Amino acid sequence: MQDKKGYLYTEKISSIKTSLLFIALMIIFLCLSLWLTNTFTDWNILGVIVLCLACFFLFYVINFRTLTILINPVFLQLKFGIFKWKVPTDNIKKVQLDEIPFFMKYGGAGIHFTFVRKRYRASFNFLEYPRICLSLKKKRGWVEEISFSTRKPEKVMRVLTEVMKK
Repeated sequence: MQDKKGYLYTEKISSIKTSLLFIALMIIFLCLSLWLTNTFTDWNILGVIVLCLACFFLFYVINFRTLTILINPVFLQLKFGIFKWKVPTDNIKKVQLDEIPFFMKYGGAGIHFTFVRKRYRASFNFLEYPRICLSLKKKRGWVEEISFSTRKPEKVMRVLTEVMKK
């Protein structure tokens, strides 16, 4: 059943654990850059690099707070802050739960591009939620699979499977 905007499914998820991880990393690098600045009285290259890392994690804190999942009959859209990825539903070959090795599953949050089982994948994920993996009929650049976190994997898989049948 579609909502007023034509979506069959919408979900917004966020993660306190992931946000706390990014905040902790930002604070660590900010404190380290302040220590380096106070220790060496002048800005040095290491202090600048560490400050850039603090800014990088500040961006992560702000940008990767909420993952929005939108599904309509034409496409699936994943949105993490300023980054969006649309997958036409007619380009989805297979929908399944994403079962990956522990170190890959907990190796980071946000958006990642990596090889999983010799297939190049874009992942939009948080650490503590289950993930769905979509195999694409036609690659988008190098990307052959898309995975993303959701609180309701069974419902998302059912909606996508129904859309793929049409």
